[in-house]
Amino acid sequence: MIHGIKGVKDLLPEEAARWQVIEAAARRLSTLYDYREIRVPIFEVTELFARSIGASTDIVEKEMYTFQDRDGSSLTLRPEATAGVVRAYIEHNLGASPTAQKFFYLGPMFRHERPQAGRLRQFHQYGVEAFGSVSPWADVEVISLLWRFLSELHLPGLTLEINSLGNAADRPVYKEALLDFLKGREKTLCQNCQRRMGTNPLRVLDCKVPTCRTATEEAPKLTDHLSPQSRQHFQEVIGGLDALGIPYLLNPRLVRGLDYYTLTTFEVTSQHLGAQNAVGAGGRYDGLVETLGGPKTPAIGFAVGMERIALMLPASTLPSPGKMVFVAAFGQKGVPAGMQILHELRSLGVQSDSDYRALTLKAHLRQADRLGAAFVLIVGDDEAEKGQVILRDMASKEQHELPLSAAAHSVATRLLPA
Repeated sequence: MIHGIKGVKDLLPEEAARWQVIEAAARRLSTLYDYREIRVPIFEVTELFARSIGASTDIVEKEMYTFQDRDGSSLTLRPEATAGVVRAYIEHNLGASPTAQKFFYLGPMFRHERPQAGRLRQFHQYGVEAFGSVSPWADVEVISLLWRFLSELHLPGLTLEINSLGNAADRPVYKEALLDFLKGREKTLCQNCQRRMGTNPLRVLDCKVPTCRTATEEAPKLTDHLSPQSRQHFQEVIGGLDALGIPYLLNPRLVRGLDYYTLTTFEVTSQHLGAQNAVGAGGRYDGLVETLGGPKTPAIGFAVGMERIALMLPASTLPSPGKMVFVAAFGQKGVPAGMQILHELRSLGVQSDSDYRALTLKAHLRQADRLGAAFVLIVGDDEAEKGQVILRDMASKEQHELPLSAAAHSVATRLLPA
């Protein structure tokens, strides 16, 4: 027996219903906000991720699934989608369009992480990317879409945290101040954070190890080192959220694990997810398009983890199952007549099924009960010869005859809205 790979999960039909609710909400709200769907490949040249995410990040150093193609080139399964969307934006010259370029995506990502609840090696994300606007109101729009999406799914215990990482000119000044602070506490930091001091010291602030969090409690805040322009941008974003009534928490420790983020950064967490409590996150990345060879282009986006949302999705958000009709057909003449009725029901938009294994009425009724059918249409050889079919109401157990030729239309009239 061959088993599935650890950290790669089968999505069975019972759970798929939860995902369909999430995906439908993502598509509906993205369209409402005028974001168009984009589908980029699940693997790209490795250089794309190394240049965009940052060669010193944990993702590039430890987590990517990288392999050699037959021509010797290095390819990588996408660990996130933003880099691929930016590559497509540049390659297809989408910035030449006079309209705003706003996209959304749904699909699998891949990282070699330790599997845990809501965190798998093949995981799925819904995300949006908006290009071309430096306005803080573009930040507000993206954050409001994320907050509305999660709120309309009625996920419990949500908190929106927000911070500013400043612009490219702000960062070196702050990094120097942060490094001076960390050097005095280096021995109390975990090995990962000691390594990060030489590569990406901001990530030390994001470490979840308790001793590291204690050691950095009094660390200098990036928001105290912002330029006047960065500070004004952040204040306008916060003002926009206030105007829309979106609650938030200022978190000066909030940094992103990807090097391309600038200015506004945000994260939505839930108290129902344990230590790894992030549901979705994002931020502005004004320099990424230029880094990957495109024109200077401001941009902002977010991504949410579908597995984590599915874990938290209340049962009340799931749609009630539709009323299904079961066709109990048996006998040499009854089976062909039943198949004709089944075809007509489906043509009329009625959810319907039959069991081709069942040979007796008792077996058919037992299966109809298991499937929760509202009605059963019974047609055996006798009914087929008389041109009749028996309609059985599974709730009341009442039965009456219908003309075979009109059975499908009669049941459709009962079930479908006028």
